[in-house]
Amino acid sequence: MLEERIVETSEKSVQPNLPYLPISTIWLISFGFLGVQMAFSLQSSNMGRIFQTIGADPTTLGFFFILPPLAGLVVQPLVGYFSDRTWMPRLGRRIPYLLIGAIVAVIVMCLLPNAGSFGFSAVAAMTFGAITILFMDVSSNVAMQPFKMMVGDMVNEEQKGFAYSIQSFLSNSGAVLACIFPFVLTVLGVSNSAPKGVVPQSVVISFYVGAVVLIICSLFTILKVKEYSPAEFAAYHGIPDEATKENVNVFKLLRNAPKVFWTVTLVQFFCWMGFQYLWTYGTGAVAENVWYTNQPSSSGYQAAGNWFGILSAVQSIAAVIWSLVLSHVANNKRKPAYAFSLLLGGIGFGSVFFIHNQWMLLVSFILIGIAWAAMMTFPFTMLTNALSGKNMGTYLGLFNGSICLPQIIASCLSFALFPIIGSSMPGMILISGILLATGAASVSIIKETYTN
Repeated sequence: MLEERIVETSEKSVQPNLPYLPISTIWLISFGFLGVQMAFSLQSSNMGRIFQTIGADPTTLGFFFILPPLAGLVVQPLVGYFSDRTWMPRLGRRIPYLLIGAIVAVIVMCLLPNAGSFGFSAVAAMTFGAITILFMDVSSNVAMQPFKMMVGDMVNEEQKGFAYSIQSFLSNSGAVLACIFPFVLTVLGVSNSAPKGVVPQSVVISFYVGAVVLIICSLFTILKVKEYSPAEFAAYHGIPDEATKENVNVFKLLRNAPKVFWTVTLVQFFCWMGFQYLWTYGTGAVAENVWYTNQPSSSGYQAAGNWFGILSAVQSIAAVIWSLVLSHVANNKRKPAYAFSLLLGGIGFGSVFFIHNQWMLLVSFILIGIAWAAMMTFPFTMLTNALSGKNMGTYLGLFNGSICLPQIIASCLSFALFPIIGSSMPGMILISGILLATGAASVSIIKETYTN
């Protein structure tokens, strides 16, 4: 049976024996990503609002944003390493981790927005919220990483760019839903205000809906995708079957990583620092520039929080559309498209500092969405094309350091940087623009091989 599958697909294969997949299979591999990204977007777009509402000092806000990437830095390499060596006959290699992560994420999503509703003191509420954020990010990372790994496992080089573009499309669709829910619920009459220290019901219910969507979308992938057996995986990737069971030295893997691993990591460093400041200070920047308030308990600040959700939705819609554009970019045009997208994002970030009209900010976030689409598409395409199937999951987990470390560094720097610029939240978004522009310039150092 295995030999027949290889013969049937060999004429279309770009890499030895790696089959061409139906478009429907590529969609199903990533469909659960919609739900996972919805959870991430609810977290990232509402974290600043939640913690300031329950009493966090804006000067120390960066502390709460260190925990999620710190969790990802530890968890994703472990998921990659162990899933490379896992095989469950009914579930596969990556899907068991997706299932566990999704279940835990759903539970934590129901707890996080209620951090201020259990009668705790402000300090206890923030501590509970911080611990909940940590568990939410651990579980979300466990659920998210398998989707990226399955593309690397199952999709050939020619289809891989398309597959990651579809993943970007679905993740941004989930982000759109996450970002508009508080606004829509407020329009429908759900309360957008609450007693001091309590998160509004519009946000709480949005997290409940996100939990339901996460589990439903994940079940589509869990039930519909059949991963390659160890024998098939080894044959398709041209590696010995026992290679998937070997113990490996992580530091040795890093020393032997392809050059593109490190050059793309440099670009990622600037980009993810920039987006970390958006998530940390975005709501506050909109509140200061448009509603002229920095008081979390004010109606203006909560209105700014809802509008930041709409802006984040616009960003995601722009990313959805741009992802479809990028799916048609030829391999030898990836670098110019990557750099151009990041530069537009830098302009979008920088413009937030100067704009005081809520509607004009829509243009800024369209440009930011273009950069986000490129960040979700090109890095993983460039990296997985340079990897064999051996240790694919471990390498992708380690590559997640190029996402997590910049966020940790950005949050630590914020303790000094935020006071230096006069505690200006719009000023922090301007710094994001400079970082994205630097990332665009850094694309020139990436060296990759093309298949056509």
